[in-house]
Amino acid sequence: MTLLIDTNIFLELFLDQERADECEKFLTKVSSGEIEGVVTKFSVHAIEAILNDPVLIQGFLRNLMGSVGLEVYDTTLEDEMAASMLMESIGLDFDDSLHYYVAKKLGVEAIISFDKHFDKVDLVRKEPLDFL
Repeated sequence: MTLLIDTNIFLELFLDQERADECEKFLTKVSSGEIEGVVTKFSVHAIEAILNDPVLIQGFLRNLMGSVGLEVYDTTLEDEMAASMLMESIGLDFDDSLHYYVAKKLGVEAIISFDKHFDKVDLVRKEPLDFL
């Protein structure tokens, strides 16, 4: 079972927000290889831009690099073009459309996200708590 992990799961943890603990427990399971996950390179860059702190960014990247169960999917220009073409028909903004497209392309079981926009498309959305 492979899961696409949305940007907000990492940000919840690294910005120490309300649900950081459950995100940490979930991501620990991914890091150990108990759960297989994938994150887009697009998300990695978005997280780096939002964190905007060298110490936080380095901690985030070290965690990614050391994660046994996590693959970083490098989106292509073709992926991004396809996602942009889907935006209107699925009613999602660009980054969510890109995650939708990659999830479908890779055949993941679910997207792990707090973003309820994914509930209106033909993807299973789960939250970290569903795996604890």
